[in-house]
Amino acid sequence: MARPGLDTPWQLAHLTVPNRVLLAPLAGIGNWCVRLQARRYGAGMMVSEMVSSFAIHHGNEKTCGEMLRLHPEEHDGGVVAVQLFGQDPEVMRSAAAHVRAHTDADVIDLNMGCPVPKVAKTGAGVAMLKDPDTAVAVARAAREGSGLPVTVKLRSGLVPEDTTSGYALAHRLVEEAGVAAITFHPRSAQVQHKGAPDYDLAARLVQSLPVPVILTGGLHDAQAVRHAYEHTGATAVMLARGALGNPWLFSEVLGLRTGAQPTAAEVLSELDWMMDRTVEHLGAVRAGRFLRKFYPWYVDRLGGDKALQAALQQTADVEAARAVLEAGALVA
Repeated sequence: MARPGLDTPWQLAHLTVPNRVLLAPLAGIGNWCVRLQARRYGAGMMVSEMVSSFAIHHGNEKTCGEMLRLHPEEHDGGVVAVQLFGQDPEVMRSAAAHVRAHTDADVIDLNMGCPVPKVAKTGAGVAMLKDPDTAVAVARAAREGSGLPVTVKLRSGLVPEDTTSGYALAHRLVEEAGVAAITFHPRSAQVQHKGAPDYDLAARLVQSLPVPVILTGGLHDAQAVRHAYEHTGATAVMLARGALGNPWLFSEVLGLRTGAQPTAAEVLSELDWMMDRTVEHLGAVRAGRFLRKFYPWYVDRLGGDKALQAALQQTADVEAARAVLEAGALVA
């Protein structure tokens, strides 16, 4: 039987997601500007960067006013999730309730896969694999506190030899906490983004769960996305690092664009759009610093001029960056 096309809708609890190509939560990157960019190129669902449940619970101004900011156009034909992390069920209940009351998020996503030490050492992120009882309690609290569908992002295990802890926790989260979907990254925490994802393990999880499984990991180009989608039987795919500076990947995977690489004019126009949106979000000076993460992705698509890369990293604000691009005759 032929699989549903990646451009076809699917159900996440009561929500209809318009297609099966999603934007992953990108820590330190995935603000509303990045999510709106993905939506413009076709992403059916976008997930926010991970947000601390403790920071929300204690009313941190930057967290509540900036990291939880959603743009109305994100919802134009798409679904938006806010990703939370934390290991305390009651704090998670409070944070999830705040998200429901103060944003128009459709879904709460929980990060139980982040391998970064400063997150894992608190008992959050991938450390949840070592404490499945708490993980279940946290997920249940998020669902009860928000009244929204809850999804959970998991890795396969802590080390490459561990192929059971993530698999087992996924089942408990669905059966005991009422989680609506699992996002599965079939690599261990130890290897982070290195090595080949275990798509066979992902396929077994898909076959054994009664809820949608969203696949992420190793999806760097359209061919890899289609192969992994067919191989695993996943309900949807979630693009992460492969989409950085490359929103055209969403359109290509969805069949809205051919495999032709974007022209220099397209790349520069998109960078200009991102610069404008980031200034809107953060102001000129902070945007200038934040965008230093972004310039290499776009310049690489323009040929990877090292001198240009270095010059952009020295700019203090967005207007200075535009001047550098203009001086190099790189203007749209």
